[in-house]
Amino acid sequence: MLSKTIQEALNKQVALEAASSQAYLAMASWADIQPGLQGVADFFYVQSDEERVHMLKLIKFVNERGGFGIVPHLGQPIITFVSLKRVFEEFLSHEIKVSESINDLVHMALQEKDYATHNFLQWYVSEQIEEERLARTLNEKLELIGEDKSGLYLFDRDIQAYRLQSEKKG
Repeated sequence: MLSKTIQEALNKQVALEAASSQAYLAMASWADIQPGLQGVADFFYVQSDEERVHMLKLIKFVNERGGFGIVPHLGQPIITFVSLKRVFEEFLSHEIKVSESINDLVHMALQEKDYATHNFLQWYVSEQIEEERLARTLNEKLELIGEDKSGLYLFDRDIQAYRLQSEKKG
């Protein structure tokens, strides 16, 4: 059985995952209407789906442990961006925020000696290591490219290839 504080914290994480899903969906939609960014759009559509899956896993876990997983009310995410660089800065910022929140949850679970929740959260810890690494790498690549159009073309193509490669692994 989940403690009230763990349940509330997990439901806050549900809201954070849902907000990330919405933010990435907005990024995908923005990229979808930009010339030559179909790879970026596809990347963020998939990222949005992944965050929704993370949210659902949390809701199911809370419910399975005798709690009540709450579907959050979401505000409007940022829907327009001044540049592709800004999109990826937001992506990294979201992933860092999620990582910090997961770390807080792990700490809380250990403090309360809730080892089942601690064990469950280890998947999220591993996932966030990968997500942050990816976001940092993509930001670094965009920094190298600058405003070079051919570089942006290659970036879009490469991100699409990355997504296809990771889908084959999953």
